[in-house]
Amino acid sequence: MNILMALSQLEVTGAEVYATTVGDELTKRGHNVIYVSDTLTKPHLGPFFSLRFNKRSIPRRFWHVAYLVYLIRKNNIQLVHAHSRASSWSCHIACKITGTPMVTTVHGRQPVHASRKKFHAMGDKALPVCEAIREQLHKDLTVPLDEMVVSRNGIQTSHFKWQDAPENTKPVISIIGRLTGPKGDLCYKLLQDCLDTDKYDVRVITGSEVTGRFTPFTSKVSFPGYTNDVQKVMAQSDLVIGAGRVAMEALLCGRPTLAIGEANCIGLIDSNNIHQAMATNFGDIGSKDLDIDFSQIANIVEAALKTKHCETKVNRLIQDNYDLSKVVDHLEDTYQTVYVEKLQREMPVIMYHRFIRGESEKGVHGTYMHVDMLEKHFKLLKRMGFETLTFSDLADKGLIHRLEYGKRYIILTVDDGYKDNHELLLPLLKKYHFKAVIYVVTGEKFNRWDVEVPENPEKSVPLMSAEQLKELHSSGLVEIGGHTMTHPRLSTLSEADQRTQIETNKQELEELLQTKLCSFAYPYGDHNQCSKDIAQQAGYQFAVATNSGPLAIHQDKYQIRRIAIFPKTDVFGLWRKIRGNYTFRKVKK
Repeated sequence: MNILMALSQLEVTGAEVYATTVGDELTKRGHNVIYVSDTLTKPHLGPFFSLRFNKRSIPRRFWHVAYLVYLIRKNNIQLVHAHSRASSWSCHIACKITGTPMVTTVHGRQPVHASRKKFHAMGDKALPVCEAIREQLHKDLTVPLDEMVVSRNGIQTSHFKWQDAPENTKPVISIIGRLTGPKGDLCYKLLQDCLDTDKYDVRVITGSEVTGRFTPFTSKVSFPGYTNDVQKVMAQSDLVIGAGRVAMEALLCGRPTLAIGEANCIGLIDSNNIHQAMATNFGDIGSKDLDIDFSQIANIVEAALKTKHCETKVNRLIQDNYDLSKVVDHLEDTYQTVYVEKLQREMPVIMYHRFIRGESEKGVHGTYMHVDMLEKHFKLLKRMGFETLTFSDLADKGLIHRLEYGKRYIILTVDDGYKDNHELLLPLLKKYHFKAVIYVVTGEKFNRWDVEVPENPEKSVPLMSAEQLKELHSSGLVEIGGHTMTHPRLSTLSEADQRTQIETNKQELEELLQTKLCSFAYPYGDHNQCSKDIAQQAGYQFAVATNSGPLAIHQDKYQIRRIAIFPKTDVFGLWRKIRGNYTFRKVKK
């Protein structure tokens, strides 16, 4: 996707670290990420455009919006991700003008006033970094809960190693954070009233200028400035004091950490208060702006210095909840939801069954397509600029790949594995350079499930042989998927019988083709939760249904909705079904 990250800042902040960290990971995954902000200090991948969001006069705001509209259109931006109040306001208007999906990460407590309640200006989804912000947005600004999702800070956890406790003759206490705003006030209060600078070696690690009010401390407190070598700071520290990312990074290094921020003091982080700390972004967010009993800080510091490391359980929780890869996975999921729901468009996954040459081959059921009409379908797909994908492609590149700018993707699926798939479909795939996914029944020679029924029996149609299946697979144009042994209605079977149907079918196909299967199709689209669980446990990465499942593919990889193609689906009918909004219109009816 083409993504615009928007920030408003004049110095290094947690929002910048967040935006550039996740932005770089998104870039590495193949997205095009550009940045717009007053300043941008952290090294980053992708272009940067300067825009002075902090100049907030009415004329300036009009200019902000106009420039953002220009950037969105010039760079074919598909989604805007804002990271501050000033930038989100302007981005919200620009996205309204351009029809661009937008999300806003909310890093801190929001001011409450009447206009803010009526005009949230956060786009299509607010992403609070912790539960306390979500609660404040809902309670004070009436942001609906379904318009928010907690999205934690992403940290390259593998870059932070457990550090041995230092052997300092004088305990080293590192306060990490900026010296402006509420954090500057907090640091000043700690230095003036809470920390014995004769007893401790106090170091303030900051990217801010050391202003006049901190001058009285410079004789007893060191201000070494900003550093990119966080681990070195942690390795030298007997205690780290900070909030937000600072606290998380300290805990990843195994250091004792006093979480205190702009709202409250959580205390020395341990297994008893770690969840409270995470919910408040380690003290930065509370029910009100400041709720700290500073008279207790000295005792907390003294007790904290008796510990050598944080608890290993706490370290593991930080790794599990803030790992960059997991956070960006969640972020990509949110991007897809916002994009698909906003534009009411999704990549079509269409479903064929068998193909015929003449009238005598028609069946009783509407599961056939004349090969001449199939070629007309393929010609339409070419004219409309479609490229075909398989589920193996999406497994390799990620589901979000289907939303790549400038591309029109479609997945062609074919159920059951009839002999005509080899005779009639494969030549057309080769002719038009298309790919397809064919779901194969392995326990039958013909369509017994439709033939041997008392009511409305179908004519007998042969299934492909093992050699034909291998030829399809070796063509490089066909992904073979599982479709059970005998094509039963899975929801009517016991768990054991479902497992046999799904797993044995998969094993037989994998042995035949000497490859792992990626996707599975439920016969008749019929399934229950047990069916989905077994498909996942069997190692399938995707499973397709028919006329059920979420409208957005990524929201349930084991119940992907498909669009059925029938004998009377002519070129116009296909055009209606593959424009992208067919399932949305159909469900609304």
